[in-house]
Amino acid sequence: MRCNPIAAAADATALAPRAAIRERALALGFDAVGFAAAELGTTVRDQFSEFLARGYHGDMGWLAARSEQRGAPQVLWPEARTIVVCGLSYAPDADPLAGLGARDRGTISVYARNRDYHDVLKGKLRGLARWIHEALGAEVKLFVDTAPVMEKPIAAQAGLGWQGKHTNLVSRRHGSWLFLGELYTTLALPADAPESDHCGACRRCLDVCPTAAFPAPYQLDARRCISYLTIEHKGPIPRALRAPMGNRIYGCDDCLAVCPWNKFATPHATAPLLPRADLTAPRLAELAALDDAGFRARFAGSPIKRTGRDRFVRNVLIAIGNSGEPALAPVAERRLADPSPLVRGAAVWALERLMPEAAFAALCARHRAAESDPAVRAEWDQSGSRQARV
Repeated sequence: MRCNPIAAAADATALAPRAAIRERALALGFDAVGFAAAELGTTVRDQFSEFLARGYHGDMGWLAARSEQRGAPQVLWPEARTIVVCGLSYAPDADPLAGLGARDRGTISVYARNRDYHDVLKGKLRGLARWIHEALGAEVKLFVDTAPVMEKPIAAQAGLGWQGKHTNLVSRRHGSWLFLGELYTTLALPADAPESDHCGACRRCLDVCPTAAFPAPYQLDARRCISYLTIEHKGPIPRALRAPMGNRIYGCDDCLAVCPWNKFATPHATAPLLPRADLTAPRLAELAALDDAGFRARFAGSPIKRTGRDRFVRNVLIAIGNSGEPALAPVAERRLADPSPLVRGAAVWALERLMPEAAFAALCARHRAAESDPAVRAEWDQSGSRQARV
């Protein structure tokens, strides 16, 4: 950014730079602001190295690819002196888990029921970065989730909250519902005091997890996490984890929603993040019928779009298989001719769970021999008996 010396910092002169930045961030619509030194301690780096060594990151190779930059902010940008952490609440106005019992509907994580939060945060952060540069003469770089930034430990260091036993950030004011964005700056500013851990003996987040994704408090095995499985995982969902997914078709809010600290959170009013009616409890039959063009049109501007149609319909078919609704079997059967092997394999599993044994055997006889993909053939073979059900 080019500094405009004529752009007087009238609103910054009345306040010290740190207070002025905080005031500006809140005026731009952020709900929480904190300051941390541009460094991370060895404990955080060691924990991250252990996470990678255990393979808990699964398909997310990008976590390991830039691990040095992720563990040391000044490796990412040597000139950085301070990290300004901004939080935006997305606290829902209703129970995020209320739709889990709807047999013919899907459940989408509350954060993904409207616009992509990356875009919303970036817009606000750009405004704050521009103001810092012009009013305070500092260089600034902004990051929202996609860069090698360990945002939750940094946010804890900046006093926005602490990492709970579910490994997500918990705020005493906003519960588990904060989106995070960071500004790295050349300004050397006093840091906020880190927030202490207030989880106590509570383990609700650990006990509620449908897939037992927490090997221990403060540890997450992403390979078992429904959010990872429905969003990041590229292949077939492991069979043992399909039934516990229920009707969760994009993300999972269980461990977040049960946190007792949420009682202090006020429902957010950020318009682009307010839930769309068609994404609050969408019909599974309608979603399973989406082709690529239909998927792109429906989820334009949504974080769901980046997952891609095939993975999303895979998730929908697993939810159909878990529905216990035989009326949805024809919906799944139409996907046996889908161009995507990922979709066809999920359709096989759904049909085995929904159809009478003889009808499914007849279906297998018609389709299995013509199937060219080995993974889909394996689905037919594994689903060939009632005993193979998960």
